[in-house]
Amino acid sequence: MSPLQRREFFGAAGLAAVTSAMLMGSKRAEAGDPSFMNNVPDPLLAGEELPTFKFELEKSEGKIMDGSEAREATVKQLPISKGIAGVSMKLAPGAMRELHWHATAAEWAFVDKGRVRTTVLGPGGYTETNEFGPGDVWYFPRGHGHMLECLGNEPCHFVLIFDNGYFSEFGTFSITDWIGHAPRTLLAKNFSLPESTFDAFPKKEVYFAKGSIPPNRAAAPLAGPKPPPLTHKWQLLANDPLVDNKGGRLWLVDSTKFAISKTITGAVLELEPGALRELHWHPNADEWQYVLEGKVSITLFGSGGRYRTETFEKGDVGYSPQGYGHSIENIGDGKCRILIGFNSGVYEEIDLSEWIAGNPSDVLATNFGQPASLFDRFPRRDIFIAPAENQDHGARGTGAVGRS
Repeated sequence: MSPLQRREFFGAAGLAAVTSAMLMGSKRAEAGDPSFMNNVPDPLLAGEELPTFKFELEKSEGKIMDGSEAREATVKQLPISKGIAGVSMKLAPGAMRELHWHATAAEWAFVDKGRVRTTVLGPGGYTETNEFGPGDVWYFPRGHGHMLECLGNEPCHFVLIFDNGYFSEFGTFSITDWIGHAPRTLLAKNFSLPESTFDAFPKKEVYFAKGSIPPNRAAAPLAGPKPPPLTHKWQLLANDPLVDNKGGRLWLVDSTKFAISKTITGAVLELEPGALRELHWHPNADEWQYVLEGKVSITLFGSGGRYRTETFEKGDVGYSPQGYGHSIENIGDGKCRILIGFNSGVYEEIDLSEWIAGNPSDVLATNFGQPASLFDRFPRRDIFIAPAENQDHGARGTGAVGRS
């Protein structure tokens, strides 16, 4: 993708954001988006020091049943993470995350390993069954019923991102929990079946159901197929990266491409050893990070000179609140990969190099109290990802490291 194409992408995303804001108005906050509409300071972020923004998710306690696992990061585990929650889930062969729905959050997921089949039901009786492999993502709008099952003889692992930090995966609405606690007389009347039909049904939530390995070809729904107008599946890593240079790559999809994903944008950032995802911020969303591979250093900048750096390894989760400056640096010996989620359906970012390059040298000279000639050595365009060997821009003239 050329620089012009990328600029058009970001321009289109910005236009979409403006249009969405005009249409939605005060409804922006309904999806868990901390839009700061009331300008109420967050007490957690108002202290003299920034709070921790790291949680060792894969080292935490979770729900473990017959080889399947689920671990979550909400505001309970990571108090700063008020806009986004996340779950790491592993399913054993033959296991299924039972039919359920989320009343207070939409679900976006990235498949890390193995194969997964999902079914989802939306208003109007629309259903879709999809199969996912590594690098694929799904999105289920808030309140849509769905299930997830492992395909084949190997376990699968996927990471779930929810657009509400207060959401708990363990507080979902499960079908066995509902049917198990509803009076049998009510169930019999509802389904026009004898009460005895439900005698052997589970009496409490199953959560992870265990059965035979699913057939290679999914069977049709009892009611027959009724495909939805928008698909719930996107093959993220099968597409070309949005950014690709010597320092690394960024795969990203938002609602301008994946139309159903109206409240979450997802990305995979890959950095070469020593490379830096430069200092930047997001004006319209919080950022949630899950380290898939490698070792990284993440910085967070807040107003009033507050600055915090933390080191992350595989399985750790990070969080940068909306509007807070941050950067990600690969400090390991090999490539690193970070899964990133934003609680907005349209991607927006402002990079520090881009901001500097967007001002004339006399303005910069006055602002920093430095000779105007000094800024002739700064990059003339957005760096986005800085390779390790190019991080000393003083010896490179303009020092420009483009996105391609």
